[in-house]
Amino acid sequence: QHTKTEPLPTYDEVLVCTPDTEEEEVELIVRRALSSDSQNHKIYCLLGAEKLVYKVAKQLESHFFRLLQSSTVPDYRFIIFCNAKAHNSYVITAFDTYKVTIPCYSEAEIQAYLSTHLKVPCGTAPVAQAFEEPYQQNVKFIFSNRAGMGM
Repeated sequence: QHTKTEPLPTYDEVLVCTPDTEEEEVELIVRRALSSDSQNHKIYCLLGAEKLVYKVAKQLESHFFRLLQSSTVPDYRFIIFCNAKAHNSYVITAFDTYKVTIPCYSEAEIQAYLSTHLKVPCGTAPVAQAFEEPYQQNVKFIFSNRAGMGM
């Protein structure tokens, strides 16, 4: 459900997956999502889950379905984000019955949503104040052709 007032997930709700992501990290976020404590409206997310190596992806499936059977949480919030073009991903195959297509929003809609959720409280983040925008955000993406070189 899309609402403009819902908060973004916090750091403990998101796992950004890489080929180096370990089984313990995946198990931890699945446990958080399906535990009785998860009814505090948190949204647990795996980002880039198609990057998990086969062994870890297989364990994700195993942990999820095992914990789902023993869970007493009827309305858990657990989202697995995968690249739709990663057709050979075990995660995509294992969770295919749960697949949904995310509605497309315009760049302006996304920017407006993020600008309302990524504000820095006045006087708390001097680094964010280095950017000269009318609103202060606590997240900035800076892209460089020569990352780490200061250019």
